[in-house]
Amino acid sequence: MTWRPEIALPLVALTIVYLVGWTALARRSPARCRPRLIARLALALGGVTAAAVALLALHDAAHASFAAHMIQHLLLVVMAVPAILLADPLPAVLWALPSAPRRWARRVLVATTAPRRLWDVLTRMPVAWTLHAAALWLWHVPFAYDAALSSRVLHDSEHLVFALTAVLFWWPVIDPAPRARRAAPLGWRIVYLVLGAFQSAALGVVLMAAPRALYAYGAVDDQALGGVLMWAVGGAVDMAAVLVLVYRFLAAAERNPSGASLTASGRQARMSRFET
Repeated sequence: MTWRPEIALPLVALTIVYLVGWTALARRSPARCRPRLIARLALALGGVTAAAVALLALHDAAHASFAAHMIQHLLLVVMAVPAILLADPLPAVLWALPSAPRRWARRVLVATTAPRRLWDVLTRMPVAWTLHAAALWLWHVPFAYDAALSSRVLHDSEHLVFALTAVLFWWPVIDPAPRARRAAPLGWRIVYLVLGAFQSAALGVVLMAAPRALYAYGAVDDQALGGVLMWAVGGAVDMAAVLVLVYRFLAAAERNPSGASLTASGRQARMSRFET
């Protein structure tokens, strides 16, 4: 493991902030809410752990092996980011702040403010999907990929772009706080995830089937393994999310046969909730 304080310290700081806010929320919550809070805590800590493994434990291996680099990206994009969003971290973060900054943050997050309107645009499905796919494909252009390997600043920028666009991609699926508009219909989310799985699988197939090494690693077998990992692991996570959405739809249909719909917006499709 490579010790990189510029990455480790922010992860530790964010974890402390979340734990402080989570503790404050837990003290104010009735006993019936504890299972949900514990589930969110586990997801948040799991997401931060996945990010730490990706950015610290695999740092050296990612410079020696394309497959290890792919595992690093997958941990960040399809493990760490969705786990943290499923933890619905904003309420805990707000409760970790003193009262004055908390009130300021709430004013900024109101739906009519410019930052909030911009965020709502960026997290609309067509925009988020396009930005995520563009980041994935452009950073795998050989020139950009090799440049990131040779420069720490570019490599960190690559990871930052992947993380931010992954947040945008998963946001309309998971629908964490703050929520200004109704959740997207289940059917739209399923199509969105399937298309996301297709585009990442397509890139994985390109890498797997390339007749020569595309990157500075120089090993075709290593590159093919990385392509298989992108296709298999990334697709498996997307399909697992699809199955969760379908399960929640079927559960809602069983409780209320006349009210469940794949094209209806609303609460029934939210993956960030832990109600039974």
